[in-house]
Amino acid sequence: MIDFSLYTFHPVIALPSDCEVFDFTKGYDPDRPLSSPYGIGRYDEDRRGMYTSALFEDPSGHRTIHMGIDLAAPVNTAIRSFYAGEVFLFGYNGAPGDYGYTLITRHEFGGEPLFALYGHLSEGSVAAKQKGQKIASGETIAWVGDRHENGGWNPHLHFQLSLVEPERCDLPGAVSQSQRNEALQIYPDPRLVLGPLY
Repeated sequence: MIDFSLYTFHPVIALPSDCEVFDFTKGYDPDRPLSSPYGIGRYDEDRRGMYTSALFEDPSGHRTIHMGIDLAAPVNTAIRSFYAGEVFLFGYNGAPGDYGYTLITRHEFGGEPLFALYGHLSEGSVAAKQKGQKIASGETIAWVGDRHENGGWNPHLHFQLSLVEPERCDLPGAVSQSQRNEALQIYPDPRLVLGPLY
């Protein structure tokens, strides 16, 4: 297992210190008035009533446990790489409720690989990307997308870590209760690199 305490990481999105930590355990209201366009959606949160599209139906049960952290920010907010690495995969996940434009980066820590998914991006975020393209810590690698390109969600970044190499430009952003324990081992808490956001 990677000892994340040995490394220094760059913020992915510059958030104000007083931004709201959302509670999606009772569902999601895209029209709820917000005091700020910035906010944080929690890791390992059971979001019953939020994921209503067919995408979240699974033979193991309805997928409601969130495996990433959401960082709400205005459309076109710059998204930066948390650490040096390379572009691994990029593409478009176009189903309703999916990630829309998506980027996965690959990083190494003491010879151990770590993958990071950036979801709900703008179309321009994947333009001119190349697999294996080197990225520096703190480099702008993407921008927050709008609803018409990000799967239909309020503007935000879904950031997720994976210890297992993705086979395609996708990771399950939510898993079922029966999958939770295994998923927590594969998709570690993003606060390991994002810091103590909440």
